[in-house]
Amino acid sequence: FELNGIIDFPKDFPELKNDTFLRAARGEEPEHVPVWCMRQAGRYLPEFREIRAGKDFFDTCRSPENCCELTLQPLRRFPFDASIIFSDILVIPQAMGMEVQMLTGKGPTFTDPLKEPEDLQRLRAKVDVNKELDYVFKAITLTRHKIEGKVPLIGFTGAPWTLMSYMIEGGGSTTHSKAKRWLYRHPDSSHMLLKMLADVIVEYLVGQVAAGAQVRTPPRSCEQISDVVRKMLEGFGTRGYIANLGHGLYPDMDPENVGAFVDAVHQHSKLLIKQK
Repeated sequence: FELNGIIDFPKDFPELKNDTFLRAARGEEPEHVPVWCMRQAGRYLPEFREIRAGKDFFDTCRSPENCCELTLQPLRRFPFDASIIFSDILVIPQAMGMEVQMLTGKGPTFTDPLKEPEDLQRLRAKVDVNKELDYVFKAITLTRHKIEGKVPLIGFTGAPWTLMSYMIEGGGSTTHSKAKRWLYRHPDSSHMLLKMLADVIVEYLVGQVAAGAQVRTPPRSCEQISDVVRKMLEGFGTRGYIANLGHGLYPDMDPENVGAFVDAVHQHSKLLIKQK
């Protein structure tokens, strides 16, 4: 792709059959409120756990074939209105030269986080996004073909501040205290790091679009789920948003409840639209 010129979009993707998600994103009223869930390709699915068993997390992220399969798995179970490519926001710090591991019971961990402004010299001054993140673009293109136009494919990235915090904290943090300290103690270096991240993120998102991403971006019983969804739709209406779960899908969630959530959104929103 060419960032400052015309994006070279692939031309041979299957025709999109369900554009409900895209129409809602444009502010139009679809036939039902579309649904997708953050982490919908996740550990709550036994088939996901089977594919991931014994494999390094980031090795999986670097395999277009594995990413494609994990992205498609939830669509075989549930009538989601969009898919989201299986990847991770921390591929960007990796592309910039930092080492990140996914440790069992701890999550993403940087082996040598940024401690002082001088550490910025360890980062790649210019990231060749096409080279360093080519595996993500290949996964997106492969998935667009394998999904056969069933639903749109979402791409995503982390925001500059989110990534900066990970790179300084050394992993996830609820307080972001080390990263906040950087902002106050090293304002110039903070701006420099945020600018470096923003530059990579922009090229990364453009690359995702060029590869085929169509959108860029985030226990109850089934009877209870249906009732909660109905009340939500009556409050929000049926236009201008996409139904989601703010926290995503946790590993201990029952897949049957996920299906009940998706079905409830579709069914109740269709009824509300017909009543207008």
